[in-house]
Amino acid sequence: MKLFIDALIAFIISMLPVFELRGGLPYAAIRGVPVALAFAICFAGNILPVPFTLLFIRRIFAYLKRFKRIGAIVTKLENRAIAKSDTVRKYQLVGLFLFVAIPLPGTGAWTGSLIAATLNLPIRKSFPVIALGILCAGIIMVVLSYLIPGLFFNLTQ
Repeated sequence: MKLFIDALIAFIISMLPVFELRGGLPYAAIRGVPVALAFAICFAGNILPVPFTLLFIRRIFAYLKRFKRIGAIVTKLENRAIAKSDTVRKYQLVGLFLFVAIPLPGTGAWTGSLIAATLNLPIRKSFPVIALGILCAGIIMVVLSYLIPGLFFNLTQ
C-alpha cells in the first residue's frame, strides 16, 4: 500500500506545472519507488496534460481574459511563455524538443505546450516532439535522482 501511495503522489507531482517529472522522479527516488515504475508513472503523469493544453489552452485563456483579475494572470502567463519562446520560434520543433528535454527551471512540457499553442505549431507535430522531450528529461532525471545518489548512499533504506 505504501508503494502505491508513493507512486500515486509521484504521478500527481508529475502532472503539476512547475514540478512535472523533474519533481516527481526525485520524490519517487526518496520514497524508494523502483526506478522502472517511477519512470513510467512520472512520464505518464507529465504527458497527460499535454494534449489538453495543446488543444484547449487558447480557448481557455480567451475565456479567462474576460475576468479582470484572472485575465491579468493569464496575460502574465502568456507573456512569460512568449518571452521564453525565442529558441522555439527560431528552431521550431528542434527548439521545442530542447526546451522540454533540458530539465531547467521554467522549462518543461507545460510551458512547451503553451509555447507550441501560442506559436500555432501543428498539434500532430508538436505532441510527439514534446513527448520525446519528456522522455529525455525523464532519463536525465533518473540519472540525477537514482544513479548518482546511489553511488554515494542507498536511498531505499
